[in-house]
Amino acid sequence: MTSSTVQTISVEQFRQWLNDGAELAVLDLRDVATFAKGAPLYATNVPAEQVEAQFDDFVPRAVVRTVLVDDGNGQAAEKAARLVAAGKPNVVALQGGIPAWIAAGTGDLPTFDTPGVAFSLAIRDEKATPVVSAEELKRLRDVGEDVIVLDTRTLPEFARDHVPGAIGVPGAELLLRFADLVPSPKTRVLVSCAGLPRAIIGAQTLIDAGVPNDVAYLDRGTAGWRDAGLTLEEGATRTFGPASDLARQTAKAYAQHLAKSDGIALIDEATARQWQADPDRTTYLLDVRTPEEFAAGHLDNTLSSEGGQLLGVAHRTIAVRGARVVLIDDLAATRAITTAHWLSRRGYEIAILPHDFEETKSDQVAEAGALA
Repeated sequence: MTSSTVQTISVEQFRQWLNDGAELAVLDLRDVATFAKGAPLYATNVPAEQVEAQFDDFVPRAVVRTVLVDDGNGQAAEKAARLVAAGKPNVVALQGGIPAWIAAGTGDLPTFDTPGVAFSLAIRDEKATPVVSAEELKRLRDVGEDVIVLDTRTLPEFARDHVPGAIGVPGAELLLRFADLVPSPKTRVLVSCAGLPRAIIGAQTLIDAGVPNDVAYLDRGTAGWRDAGLTLEEGATRTFGPASDLARQTAKAYAQHLAKSDGIALIDEATARQWQADPDRTTYLLDVRTPEEFAAGHLDNTLSSEGGQLLGVAHRTIAVRGARVVLIDDLAATRAITTAHWLSRRGYEIAILPHDFEETKSDQVAEAGALA
């Protein structure tokens, strides 16, 4: 596919591409509300009006086969033509878009990524992750039990509404902040989200890491609390703060326990840059620290991808199936290890790049002083 002529791909050919093992990107051009949680493809959502500007972030190598899908309104073909003209030779549109894809039913359709709910339920069933209902949580509180709720969604989601008294701590931050938030091994820990996926994964992360506490997930999270006739709390009422030295030391031990059977490679920046420049293979360099930490300082030509989101809904960032994924973190690499623990189970090829961001900041300050 090197012609500047706009090309389309049939549903049958697309099925083959999804199963052939070669690198493939799928960009869903529908608006955010229509895309919702990703069904039926669970591809990367880049709304049509943003796809030209953001294409290189999601598809770092211009030659990767890329399929644009729409809701049948012709936008995919239009955008494919513009991208081909801009030097992306292998961009095509799915004939008929999503309506054509699901015309024969969705029962046996392949997906680009594993849906988060399906993945988390499989983990729950495999590991027998403990669960507590909203009614049981209320009873525990009513009788004065030592119980804490950790909400693993993003902080904006947490601020919108959450179980009263919960602490907002996105999933990849759980191990790093755990000793500060839960200083007593006797405290019962319940992990919550809006429904199931991040709560199950968060609870199982703590269990796999070997924390001494009794850990379970809150069944259906905020939805379960609301459906039980209970009132949710609003606002950023209580969230995590800077991790103490004790929390960092404890988290390092937890992370090492979590990673002991994962076999994830640790690499240096030179290796990561070599991979990034490889003309024959796509590599993502994803910084899994908080967006605030990323904004304060990061490595060049890397993307901010908060670990808590990445471990559950990787398709929102990783648009190229078959790509290598390098997770960047501070020297302890707790968040990268947490994220890698689950991404590796979703079939991604993962490596971890620990980096001394404090030294980088010092270098930047010194450089700025020399230029002043």
